[in-house]
Amino acid sequence: MGVSRFRARGERCTLASVPRYLVESYVAPSPAAAADARQRAQRTAEAGLGVEYVRTTFVPGDETVLHLFDAPSQETLDEAGRRAGLEFDRIVEVVDDWQAPTKGERA
Repeated sequence: MGVSRFRARGERCTLASVPRYLVESYVAPSPAAAADARQRAQRTAEAGLGVEYVRTTFVPGDETVLHLFDAPSQETLDEAGRRAGLEFDRIVEVVDDWQAPTKGERA
């Protein structure tokens, strides 16, 4: 099965149209705990719900792991994370610099 390269006239395809979410977790301040959290985050994207894993950042001084995902909705990401056994305290929508509009795109 292929991907159509045809778009409706005037329609732009942008990655910024996919919401990005930050998932915040607390773990023991050890590389092993962070690696386990990262593996669970990666498995979250394998649930087949349209969730894409982006990356994980470990902040050992705060015992915090931050995961970035692209997902259709916060609810979908929540469900996928629970299925993968990803423990988290909150999910918030974020905007990365590359997702912000450029000068020419601003209204």
